[in-house]
Amino acid sequence: MLDKWIVFTAGVLSVLTFLFMYEYFTLENEEETTWDRHESFEEAGWNPDALLQARNYYESINSTALMVIYDGDVLLSWGDVTRNTNAHSVRKSFLSALYGIELEKGTFELHETLFDFEIEEDPPLTNLEKRARLSHLLSSTSGVYLPAGEESWGMRQARPARESFLPGTYYYYNNWDFNVLGTIYNQETERDLFEDFADRIAEPLGMEDFELGNTNYRYENRRSLHPSYLFRMSARDFARFGQLYLQEGKWEGEQIVPQDWVEKSTSPQAEVPSNDLMDYGYLWWTAVEPPFSDLDMFSAIGRYGQSIEVIPERDLVFVHRVDSNQEAFTVAQDSVNNLQRLQLLQLILDSQIQEDR
Repeated sequence: MLDKWIVFTAGVLSVLTFLFMYEYFTLENEEETTWDRHESFEEAGWNPDALLQARNYYESINSTALMVIYDGDVLLSWGDVTRNTNAHSVRKSFLSALYGIELEKGTFELHETLFDFEIEEDPPLTNLEKRARLSHLLSSTSGVYLPAGEESWGMRQARPARESFLPGTYYYYNNWDFNVLGTIYNQETERDLFEDFADRIAEPLGMEDFELGNTNYRYENRRSLHPSYLFRMSARDFARFGQLYLQEGKWEGEQIVPQDWVEKSTSPQAEVPSNDLMDYGYLWWTAVEPPFSDLDMFSAIGRYGQSIEVIPERDLVFVHRVDSNQEAFTVAQDSVNNLQRLQLLQLILDSQIQEDR
């Protein structure tokens, strides 16, 4: 009789433990999202104990939200994935998608130059700088080294002297390039990039939290004539954008972003000497060294720990957020650096059961 009681008790504890772990890993309730979920980690091919180690690491750093989409469904959802927070430089990959759509339409060509687009600046651009092509702006190799909005202290310190390099010959992470791309897009399409993002991407993907009120242009006229285009977006809407790219630009049978642009923009276009793991595509980062290059990983990355990692070899999208909107946010204490974010990603990838890969 005692043995039966022990077996019964052990069975009940096992069920309770499973339920606790499931709720622990998936903190959203069912009403908060239209994403489908995996019913269990084991059935999806993942080790709950190993995922628990990843969760412990997540809680030891300054992450505020995380989502993992595996095989099209939610595997993990931690933190507040519904809160619209500053996307920082992930915004650049959003604009890349819009450029892909317009390039296919012939609105502009990659070989067109700043001279062709009649781009002005204060101080004026030189004849050499005006030779920078659209492809150079998209790969951050324009050779235009001028102050720009949303520049960090590190970007200002690293900025080369004017005309140090010919257009297309040297990579420098350059907000001048990125902001001017916004100007060119609005000017040449005679539309607004935020409205186009809402109509062409957010709406067809069913983004649940995106609103135009969470976008804005930031003008810093003492630095540049060209404003920054800023997005605040939730983790679960980040995940939809990543899933769109995992699906090669297609969503529910509709080609949202041209497939060839997805491939081209997420392939290396410029070597980044200061980065051992990644080179730069057209407003996307692309892994060029193991272990992530073996997975064909490409990423949209923003300041303080924002990212969308797309991993085709695992049919997986990894989203990481740090809420820099918080009033108490401090860069030194609250950021998550690239190594920490990638360590967390690796812990999750290592949690997949080997025989199911």
